[in-house]
Amino acid sequence: MNTQMRRAAVAVAAGAMAVSLAACGSAKESGDKKDSTATVKGNAIKVGLLLPENQTARYEKFDKPLIEKAVADLTAGKGEVVYANAKQDATTQNSQVDTMITNKVNVLIIDAVDSKAIAGSVKKAKEAGIPVVAYDRLAEGPIDAYTSFDNEEVGKVQGKALLEALGDKAKDGQIVMMNGSVTDPNAKLFKSGAHSVLDGKVNIGKEYDTVEWKPENANTNMAAALSALGKDKVVGVYSANDGMAGGIITALKAAGVSPLPPVTGQDAELAGVQRIVAGEQFMSVYKPYAPEAEAAAKMAVALAKGDSIATVATAKVDSPTTKQVPSLLIPVVSLTKANVKDTVIRDNVYSADEICTDKYAAACAAIGLK
Repeated sequence: MNTQMRRAAVAVAAGAMAVSLAACGSAKESGDKKDSTATVKGNAIKVGLLLPENQTARYEKFDKPLIEKAVADLTAGKGEVVYANAKQDATTQNSQVDTMITNKVNVLIIDAVDSKAIAGSVKKAKEAGIPVVAYDRLAEGPIDAYTSFDNEEVGKVQGKALLEALGDKAKDGQIVMMNGSVTDPNAKLFKSGAHSVLDGKVNIGKEYDTVEWKPENANTNMAAALSALGKDKVVGVYSANDGMAGGIITALKAAGVSPLPPVTGQDAELAGVQRIVAGEQFMSVYKPYAPEAEAAAKMAVALAKGDSIATVATAKVDSPTTKQVPSLLIPVVSLTKANVKDTVIRDNVYSADEICTDKYAAACAAIGLK
């Protein structure tokens, strides 16, 4: 990460720390625990990092390298990150936890494929004296800390953007809701946030929970929705992320829908940003990964050393199995044509050259991207 990106990340992180969050009890209370048999002195720690899948671009492009860099920075280059990707398989991820325990990592950062299925493995890690940081998704089981984005707010941001795009046409037809996978606890929060904004203000013609978040499943669902509702009746689509938005837009084009209705998204994937520039996708949710990754690394390093995480974990969150988990939630931004420059380009997530390939050059020029 270059100096400019580091500065941007620090600035966003500082803003995130200042966000007012409803917090019950004292974060220091749980943050001061020093009961891990894996606790080490000095910087030579071993951090196990388990990410859920590699279909979404963010995990390999952003989360992994950002966490690796943050751990290196926090340990004077002596900390080691041991990485594994479950490729959307919960059983594989449970086996990966077993391997991490065998390899005697000092702390685990886990972004769960399935928040419920991982609970037993989290318990095993704790019994082995290895603290666990839940990353991005709130894993069940006795986790020690959690960092993510305000996921219900993500759904609200998406819903508000869709209403803005629809304007006076909000009730002129039907919208389709394409939610994420039921195995992902975040998907439930996105869905809840979106419904809190959309219910009563639009007509929801069809709604789907998309298996494994796969774009091809969203594509199939969208084709079925168009067949059931009629292609001229769909005035907007709530898509929980950019990957699915791509599958949805492909289905809309295949059905001959023109002009395309507004479609939401999330993750600010490069393909999603390009679709936004081109006017095919209305918006995405930009989630600044640097402060999230930095928070996870700070929590992990502190827990490995038996130190307090109270200065990082400024809130408490309840999971279905664990109450009052020390947490940090990062705010999000609605990304549209109007603020591509001030979000992903400013923060060096993508350069204008990366976005504005030959295919998108004219669209970029029209909105002042060079």
